[in-house]
Amino acid sequence: MDVSLVLIIVMAVLFGCGVYAMLERSLTRVLIGFLLLGNAVNLLLLIVMGRPGRAPFYGIDGDMSDPLPQALTLTAIVITFAVSAFLLALIYRSWQLGKADTVEDDETDISLRERTEIEEDLMDDEVDLEDEDATTDFVGVATSPIRVLHAKDLDGLVDDAPVDRPDPRPFRAPDHPAPDAATETDDDRNPGEEPR
Repeated sequence: MDVSLVLIIVMAVLFGCGVYAMLERSLTRVLIGFLLLGNAVNLLLLIVMGRPGRAPFYGIDGDMSDPLPQALTLTAIVITFAVSAFLLALIYRSWQLGKADTVEDDETDISLRERTEIEEDLMDDEVDLEDEDATTDFVGVATSPIRVLHAKDLDGLVDDAPVDRPDPRPFRAPDHPAPDAATETDDDRNPGEEPR
């Protein structure tokens, strides 16, 4: 595969200039850097395609061009156009609001930049040991996050999780034994259950 050295050098220069321009604070320079990177990618795909050949139609003999890089180049052109339109809208809105297209630092960025290593170590040491043992977000919460409806209607289901509303059955003190099945009142039965 014969690749032109001039195309490789131009692609490398476009990549370098594009990355350098994207690191600026001006949104217009970011847009120019993005366009340079898009053109560098298109050149890279052109280089990857190899030497030009005949159109890749079925039934044609001889050297044919690879159609995949051509399709990828068309896709890259469309994506570059869409992102460039979005960046132009951002630049226009920034110019309307602040009469400038530069990205400024806010107070949080400045305070993070001025933080020393000692303050970083102190913030890392402020770890609550109780939070490390917690395996759920509902530690110490008296209510259960999930409640199965009508779970108490079935005897085989054990539903002893705390709930956020009072139990509709009457409260019995622990010193009074629970009534057996023969003396069960109508209030103790679930609705829809037949008497025993």
